[in-house]
Amino acid sequence: MAANPQLDKLNLRKPTEKVLYHGTKAGFKTVTAANRAFKAVKNLGSPQRLPKSGGGGDLFDLTPGEDQSALQDAARTFAMEQLRPAAAAADAAYAAPEALLAQCAELGFTALGIPESLGGMGAERSAVTNALIAEAMAEGDMGLAFAALAPSAVSTALVLWGNADQQSRYLADFAGDKPPAAALAVQEPVALFDPFVLQTRAVRSGSGFVLSGLKAMVPLAKSAELFIVAAHLEGAGPALFLVESSSKGLSVEEDRSMGLRAAGSARLRLESVSVPAGNLLGEGSAAVYEECIQLSRLAWCALATGCAKSVLDYIVPYVNEREAFGEPISHRQSVAFAVSNMAIELGGMRLLTWRAASLIDADEEFGQAVALARRLCADKGMQIGNDGVQLLGGHGFVKEHPVERWYRDLRSVALMEGGLLL
Repeated sequence: MAANPQLDKLNLRKPTEKVLYHGTKAGFKTVTAANRAFKAVKNLGSPQRLPKSGGGGDLFDLTPGEDQSALQDAARTFAMEQLRPAAAAADAAYAAPEALLAQCAELGFTALGIPESLGGMGAERSAVTNALIAEAMAEGDMGLAFAALAPSAVSTALVLWGNADQQSRYLADFAGDKPPAAALAVQEPVALFDPFVLQTRAVRSGSGFVLSGLKAMVPLAKSAELFIVAAHLEGAGPALFLVESSSKGLSVEEDRSMGLRAAGSARLRLESVSVPAGNLLGEGSAAVYEECIQLSRLAWCALATGCAKSVLDYIVPYVNEREAFGEPISHRQSVAFAVSNMAIELGGMRLLTWRAASLIDADEEFGQAVALARRLCADKGMQIGNDGVQLLGGHGFVKEHPVERWYRDLRSVALMEGGLLL
């Protein structure tokens, strides 16, 4: 609009700039995306679950299998060829290109977690495989990976905890040719946010529930057709609710952030949104909600590992080629030690993330393993991003090099809740 020459001819430039300035300053508020008509496709009788892939045992071996390596290679190739070239523009636009998201959907990663009986391609439940895919996608760009994998968080939740009616109504669309944009909304705009102390409230009303509150950093918020919203259920505690975007009282507000800009995140406001009783996920079980938070935190660990690997891969050739005082700066002990520490911490991040995922697949207690992975990935992921910027010197401060974007994205790992699931 600012480049339109007609503004000068009609003497409208100043008024237009004033309107644009105040509009940008105040932010925006829009209704949610037009919702498709979700309909039950069959009477399932009972919910369909994927068997766990197994693992564990006496032998501690986290080597990916042949199929897992193939999936990871496919995800990495797509990330490097499609996500990375589009990352800078998406970061500047605060949104992922629709055509790129459509390509991500065509990869079929969402269908991998849906049972074949529901039209998907899933034969088993594998958190390790999901971690490998998330890590590979984040090597291209963490923000775009967040946007690309957000719908699978909703489909995964429905497979894990949805009842027969919920699966029949929603999962057929996720397994189809054009899966809906969807998001898991847990985060709230509260300092020191605790996902187990929610400000969003759900109260029983007649045969359903009424939800009110504000969610933050919701990926694909403006285009999503289905949300899973975390809210405190009166008299029960935190619970998960299926909320369609056509629900009255649902709106989207601007939510500009330091990192993850390419995910198109925004705030989701719920103003007395009515939800049918049948849209309560997992029967409001506290164990289901806790598992959701654990799986989400581990997903962020996988993304952090992939993004941190990108930083290291970018830094190594730079310090070997950049010369100062007649020799590569990698010959300086302080630089060499810094790069070595980045590689050591990256290996630890990957090991703890894969180990926690393997315990999930082995159907063993994984809470402590997730906590350890989350703590290490939050601290060391951010440190790797910071060291990457430092080792680039002045180049680390400018957008000509992608490390400053990766640094901003890695800072999110310590605070993000929800949005993704392994």
